[in-house]
Amino acid sequence: MQISARADYALRALCVLARAPEGCAVKADDIAAAQHIPRTFLDSILVELRRAGIIESRRGPDGGHRLARAADSITLADVVRVTDGPLALIRGQRPENLAYEGAAQHLQDVWVAVRASLRAILELTTLEQVVAGDLPAGVLEHTSQDRSWRSVWPPASG
Repeated sequence: MQISARADYALRALCVLARAPEGCAVKADDIAAAQHIPRTFLDSILVELRRAGIIESRRGPDGGHRLARAADSITLADVVRVTDGPLALIRGQRPENLAYEGAAQHLQDVWVAVRASLRAILELTTLEQVVAGDLPAGVLEHTSQDRSWRSVWPPASG
């Protein structure tokens, strides 16, 4: 599973909007500067988020962007799905639509479990929780383990 730059930038931009005082619009230049996001890339992301109803945008000197709904009702999964599509695709297909035979027969079960694990984190974590640092127990359970912070790539040679 790889989180795209698009999803990462979208989530970072939304965290800026979630932290803004209620009702205040934030200019794209300010979001880009605060999170070191290339402005042209940010603009296309903001358009997607607006079309999805996650943010509202207004032009003009008093314009900018703000959340279209409360930060506690926007999950990370909502945003990843807008920017990247379904949470877990295998060769461009949903895991339940795959069929494996022989020795690989149960691989589909693994892919479904991977998707369920992603959902368990991304669908239960809201922008509000991220901004407040009040992360769900499932996130804290994983981040409290030392092994979660270590990469295992490349794999150890044996």
